Formats: sequence, structure tokens, C-alpha cells
Amino acid sequence: QVQLVESGGGLVQAGGSLRLFCAASGSVFTLNAMGWYRQVPGKERELVAAISRGGSKYTYYSESVKGRFTISRDNAMNTLYLQMNSLKPEDAAMYYCAAWISPSGWNTKYDYWGQGTQVTVSS
Repeated sequence: QVQLVESGGGLVQAGGSLRLFCAASGSVFTLNAMGWYRQVPGKERELVAAISRGGSKYTYYSESVKGRFTISRDNAMNTLYLQMNSLKPEDAAMYYCAAWISPSGWNTKYDYWGQGTQVTVSS
């Protein structure tokens, strides 16, 4: 089993930045890709960014965040990051950390899911 704990969310003005953290514990050696989803009430969950176990060589970004968000990971520290710059009010959501065991990564359903951290962006 793997536990994922997010932190770093908060309130920020539009145009500002936040950095999200996801600490993984447990059987972390089983993990391949990791990523970030976000969700607002009444809308579908959106995969925002994902990264392979090997790091930034293989990443995914949704069109809505490309060029503004950067995903990274430190396998030695078992931590996933999401640097969010130039935040917009539409970025406000609950952000969830996810992890995959499958080598297919984010093309399949995640295996583990955190509790989320709230990001609020004021205009």
C-alpha cells in the first residue's frame, strides 16, 4: 500500500504562484508515474500534469496549464511537486496527488489517490 499526502495549497491572488507537495510513503518502490488531478464541484476530474518515474523526460500537461505549471519529483525524498505560476481564477480547485503502478502510467486509472489540497485564486 502507498499513502499520498498533499500540502501547499492556499489562497493566492491571480497572477501569483503556489507550490504543491505530495509526500508518498509505504511501498513507494512499486510506483511508476505520479501526477496531479484537480476537481471543482460539479465538474469532471481533470488530469493536470503527470511525470514518469524517470523524471522530466516524460511528462504530460493539460492544455489549460501548459507553460504555467511544472511538475517534478524527487524519488530519493519520495516527493512530488507542482509549481504553479501565473495562476488564474479558473485554476481554483481541489488538487489531488495520484500514483500509478502500471508502466502505462497516466493512460490507465490511477492506483493511489491522496486526500487533496485546496487552491483558491482571487481575482
